[in-house]
Amino acid sequence: MQRPASRRASRRNASPYGSEPYEPGPYEPDQYPADQYPPDQYAQAAYGTGAPSYPPGGSYPPGTPYPPGTPYPPGGSYGPDRYEPDEEPRLSGDDSPTWPGNGGPRDGGPGNGRRPRRRGRIRRFFRRRTVRVILVLITVFCCWAAFSVGQALTAPGGGPISAKLAEWARDHYLGPVVTFGEWITYQPPKVGGKPGFSLAAPSAAAPGKKYKAAHGFVPNIPLKLTSPASPPLPGEGVWRLLETVKGEPAVFSTFLRPDNVHTSYAAGIISLDQRLVSFQLHPGAEDPGPGNWKSQPWIPPGSRTGLLATFNGGFKLNSANGGFYLNGAYHGSLVNGAASVVYYRNGTIKIGAWGSEVRMSPNVVGVRQNLKLIVDHGKIPANVSQDVLGSWGATLGGGYYVWRSGIGITKGGRIIFVYGPGMIVQTLAEMLKRAGAVEALQLDINPEWTQFDYYKAGGHPADPAPHAVLPDQPSTAYRYYSIYSRDFTAVYAR
Repeated sequence: MQRPASRRASRRNASPYGSEPYEPGPYEPDQYPADQYPPDQYAQAAYGTGAPSYPPGGSYPPGTPYPPGTPYPPGGSYGPDRYEPDEEPRLSGDDSPTWPGNGGPRDGGPGNGRRPRRRGRIRRFFRRRTVRVILVLITVFCCWAAFSVGQALTAPGGGPISAKLAEWARDHYLGPVVTFGEWITYQPPKVGGKPGFSLAAPSAAAPGKKYKAAHGFVPNIPLKLTSPASPPLPGEGVWRLLETVKGEPAVFSTFLRPDNVHTSYAAGIISLDQRLVSFQLHPGAEDPGPGNWKSQPWIPPGSRTGLLATFNGGFKLNSANGGFYLNGAYHGSLVNGAASVVYYRNGTIKIGAWGSEVRMSPNVVGVRQNLKLIVDHGKIPANVSQDVLGSWGATLGGGYYVWRSGIGITKGGRIIFVYGPGMIVQTLAEMLKRAGAVEALQLDINPEWTQFDYYKAGGHPADPAPHAVLPDQPSTAYRYYSIYSRDFTAVYAR
């Protein structure tokens, strides 16, 4: 009888396949001699080095010997390009490199296999020197543009943000962009209808017949104007008295519809007697800008006593086809043939073509040029209806019927100012001529830049309150009581 330890030893030495002794079977190791296959027939080499003996361009059936030493075919199923790694390992969503066999995205593991590669490509793209230089230039440009636009928006001169942005763009060679934007938003003038305000003058504003010759002064009361639209509305073309000087009528105004089609619009017409008023040219803070003008770009307190009226100047000087002169200082050059408003030391003004009808003299203190005359020797030139954009200004995207302003002089020396909506250049010229102008020019255009204001003391002669002639004037009547960007004219009592 065996001891327990001996029984455990026998169990350890027993065959796992039972108690029968092992007999060699048909798969004896010596059944296939080791020299049956040459050692290099299936020689192995480093993975992906091209040393294994697989034939180029295809595969062989099992058992077919492969010529020894044949490298992997380029692009074959086991070529080096098949599993050539990326330039650097990419991490999948589980922070494991995306090599084959590690359970990453290429082996069907979690994560998106394309996203890491795109991030790597983007990083390599931004590491390029050329890309970095371009990015630096773009950043510098954006900083400069932001600074420049900020200066334009915060500069004194009034006006809405849209107008300031448009001015900045035109000053920086982006005029076509602004014009295109205005074109797509342009609304043609309404046809038919009536103005939104009464054209009749209050009874207290009627000139009456009480103004008679006194102390050798003969009042000059303009005659009633006929309306281009028929039939005329009550009060249309009838002059109302705006200002008096020493008891004499000095400034009149009236309203006329511009034509027989756009009858819901009305232009304001002002007539000023130069014997009773004087004119002063003021520079703008930006146009013409800083200079030795000996005049300020606004009407500050202390200089408002006797102020009767103010009105806008012409185009920006880089578009006016002329120059600006004031108290011995120039902006640009005065151009022969350009339509010019000339300011004299005695406070009067004249209008004409520079170099022929008006010219420089010791008595000249200011000259404002703008385009060509639209009334010359009592006649309207044929070119006022030709090349409207090229000759008469960039309107709202080519919309010819826009706000316009113009100034003229009668044969007797009265000054006529006309402004309002829904006018083409021909209409503006006809309005000025209808009011008696024999020489006239267009000033500024578009709603933001055209205006005429008159001032009433109301018990405060040193600080009169401004009022717009047209009730639908877009710009504020207080514009020139603060620093303004454009040049303008102030009218004072003599």
